[in-house]
Amino acid sequence: MNVVVYGATGNAGSEIVKELVRRGHKVTGVARNVESLEGQPGVTAKTDDLSNVDAIAAVIKGADVVVSAYQPPADNTDALIDVTGRQIEAVKKAGVPRLVVVGGAGQLEVAPGVTLIKSGYLPAEYMPIAISHEKAAQVLKGSDINWTYIAPAAYFVPGDRTGKYRTGTNNLVADEKNDSRISFADYAIALVDEIETPKHERTLFSVGY
Repeated sequence: MNVVVYGATGNAGSEIVKELVRRGHKVTGVARNVESLEGQPGVTAKTDDLSNVDAIAAVIKGADVVVSAYQPPADNTDALIDVTGRQIEAVKKAGVPRLVVVGGAGQLEVAPGVTLIKSGYLPAEYMPIAISHEKAAQVLKGSDINWTYIAPAAYFVPGDRTGKYRTGTNNLVADEKNDSRISFADYAIALVDEIETPKHERTLFSVGY
C-alpha cells in the first residue's frame, strides 16, 4: 500500500514508519523537520505543517491510507482539533480512501460510563491534551470520511517490539494488575495490522497489553 504518515518523526510516528517499511509498504513520511527521515530506506520524506488544506491534499494525493500521528504544541493542545478538521477536508479533496488517527486514552472508559478524564486519576498536566484528543475524536465522528481512531493505553511509552497486544472498544485496556500500557513499537504493530486488515472502519478502538 501507499501510506502517508504525518508526524513521522515523533515517538509513535517513527515506529509506525518503521513497521510499514518492515512490511514492504510504500511510505511517505511527513513532518515539519524531516532530517531524520532523509535517506531512510523505503521512505520518501516531505515537509508540511498541516496549516493548509490544499497543501495537505497535494501531499496525500494518490495515497491508500493517511496516518496522523500529529502532536500539537504543549501550550496549544487544541491545535489538534483544527488540524483534524483540515485533514478531513484534505482527505476528501484528494480522494484518499482512509484516515487512521493516533489518538489519546483520556476518553476511554475505566468503568461503565466513567472515562479516564472524568475518573480523577488523570494527572492535571495531562488533562489539556486528553480533552483536545476527545474533541478531535468528536470531529472525526461527525465527518463523512472513512476514519479509524486508535486510542493507546494510559502509559504510551518507549519499549520493546514484542508483537503482543490486546484491543478493546471504548474501554481502557489494562492487565490483571490494572496496569494500562503499550509500547510505541507494539502500538505500531496494531495500527499496521488494522491498515492491512480493516476491522474498525468509522469507529474508535483501544490498544494495550
